[in-house]
Order: sequence, then structure tokens, then C-alpha cells
Amino acid sequence: MFEPDDPLFNAHLDTLAVRAGQVRSHEGEHSEAIYTTSSYVFDTAAAAAARFSGEHPGNVYSRYTNPTVRTFEERIAALEGAEAAVATSSGMAAILSICMALLQSGDHIVCSRSVFGTTTVIFNKFLKKFGVETTFVAATDYTAWEAAIGDNTKLLFVETPSNPLCDVIDIGRLAKLVEHHSAQLVVDNCFCTPALQRPLELGADIVIHSATKYLDGQGRCVGGVVVGKRDTMAEVIGFLRSAGPTMSPFNAWVFLKGLETLRLRVEAHSKNALELAEWLDQQPQVEKVFYAGLKSHPGHALAAQQQSAFGGVLSFKVKGQREQAWQVIDATRIMSLTANLGDTKTTIVHPATTTHGRLSQQEKIEAGISDNLIRVAVGLEDIRDLKADLARGLSAL
Repeated sequence: MFEPDDPLFNAHLDTLAVRAGQVRSHEGEHSEAIYTTSSYVFDTAAAAAARFSGEHPGNVYSRYTNPTVRTFEERIAALEGAEAAVATSSGMAAILSICMALLQSGDHIVCSRSVFGTTTVIFNKFLKKFGVETTFVAATDYTAWEAAIGDNTKLLFVETPSNPLCDVIDIGRLAKLVEHHSAQLVVDNCFCTPALQRPLELGADIVIHSATKYLDGQGRCVGGVVVGKRDTMAEVIGFLRSAGPTMSPFNAWVFLKGLETLRLRVEAHSKNALELAEWLDQQPQVEKVFYAGLKSHPGHALAAQQQSAFGGVLSFKVKGQREQAWQVIDATRIMSLTANLGDTKTTIVHPATTTHGRLSQQEKIEAGISDNLIRVAVGLEDIRDLKADLARGLSAL
């Protein structure tokens, strides 16, 4: 957040994406510096003690304070319209850090069934070991959301649009549900990024990102970030300081470079994805397309309201079962068969055996992850070549 006399006060997103957070050293570097140091030198023992105690601000140890990482944190906080952010070693580390900082035994989470498979595993397996229970509900069943909230509910967790079925959840509606409870609404904004959606403005309390995806944009580094109010982020920093799921300075620098072109990229991804979704919707081998940009999608109107575009990820069901889905995937030649997304290169994957492969069969059924489902994260190649590649895949059926 900026003071009125700051030149970035009231600056627009593209300016913040390029300028926010940077403090030049005495060298006067134009591009952000990479501070590859594990520790910092103090002038006196008293100065060291004041830094370690928090009495004086400044760098202490790169497990939780580093100038390059701090620049990334301040920039993504500015883009999300937040007071503060905490960078982590991965997107899953961001989710775990929230849970470890804010939850204790006996607490309760309400989570959409439409989330990344590993998120389900974290909640349903590992947090459960420590006495934190999770209730999973259908993404857009708001009656179920309300009924699931109890006195011990501390977090509501959603992805919108969801991975991989592109369910669109009304952030403002869920925010109203937690107003009279001690719970906080956490939104995974990975698919949209702040260039397309700002959940805090819609009532969310915390936003998380896998920076690995669109914030980087070229599949180079792994990282995550948690964004929200300063006092909440202080709790997350406390966990980071002790446990150390830390973002490296080099990765933070890569993400800073990615942020500089964020809006340009995600708008181009969205344009390509919409055209590909419309094309897939007309193919006889395709049973159903999941993409909020399609007017037939049940969340289309809501997505148009709370997003500025529809994002770069879509999924579709082929007519058949796993064998047919694999045939389509294996017959493509341009798309990369990998589980990552948010890359300039289009990726294609079979969720039931990869991203959601660790879910039980019942969990897959409840989440809508069928054997004939394929996810495509649409990149920045020429859309004509992407259509031709999927046509090659579909012709294998």
C-alpha cells in the first residue's frame, strides 16, 4: 500500500507490475538486483540484537528476509491491492504456510471439491493428522457452504476458476457467509492472476498464488506467495522464519521479470483459449468443453462480472474413456505433455492420472475428474497451429 506522496500512489496495474517494490542500491542499477546472500553483516552486536528482535527493521537472514524477495512481495501485494505479501518456495508451500500459521488442532476448513488434487491431499491427509478437519462441498452449492460452516471453522478455501473444470465461484457471496464467523476466505487466484481478478476487492481475506504458473509465465522456476492484511501476513512470516519454506532470491528475480509482462501475457492466453474452446465445442469427438468464456458455461455471467477476461486454461471430455483421452494426447505434436500451466508453451495433460492422480476414485467422482477429461493450458503459439494440433489428436479416435 502506498502513501499519498508516493509516485506510485493511484498508479495503474501495468505501472505497478514494472515499478512497484524496487529500491535501488548505491550502484544505481536499473534492473532489480539479485541478492544472493544467506546472511547479513551488522555494525555492532547491539545492532544485530535489535534486528533479530525486530526492534529495528532490516535484513536478518535470507530464510525470511532478502531484498530481492521483498521486492517481489511488495510488487505482488501492490498488484493484488493488499497490505503485505509473503513469498514461499512453491504454491503448495504457500497453502501449507497459511494453514500452519492460522490453524490449530480442533479447527475446521470448508473447501471446494473443485481444487488442485494436491490441495485436497494436504487438507484430507496431512492436516487431518494434526486434528484439523476439512469438509468438502460442491463449488457452487452455496447452501452447502453455509451449512458446513461451524463455530470452529477458520478457513474457507476456493479456486476460481477451478482446476481443471473451470468452476466459477462467487467470491463476494462467500465473503458474506464468513462475515459473522471467525473464518477467513482464502482464494487461489492462480488461473486469473491480479491482471484478470482481484479477490480482495471482492471480499476475500487472503489470496494465494503458485508463482510457478502465470506470474513466471515461462515455466522456469517454482515459487508461491500469500497475500493479505499485514497482521495476518505477520503470522505467516512467523511460520516461514521457523520452518523455512523460503523463496530463493534468484527465483524472486525471475518472477519480477515475469510480472513486467503479466497483463499482456494473460490477455493473450485468454484470447487464444476462448478461440480454442469455441472450436473444440464444435468438434464431433468432443463430449463437453469446460471454459467460462463460453456462453453455455453456467458460470459465464459471473466470470464476466468478477474477471476482466476468462483465462488461459480449459478442459474437455472426449467421447470415450481413458484410452481415448490418452490417444488424443499422444497424437498431438506441438503441445507439451506436462502438468504445468501458465507457460508461453501450450501444455496438455490427463488430470485423472496426473494432477489428481492421488485422489481416491470416490474423490475423483465427487470432483468431476473423469477418465475422459483432458486439460489444456493454452499458450502463446499461433492459434491456427494449436487447432491443427488438437485436430491431429482428435483424428486419432
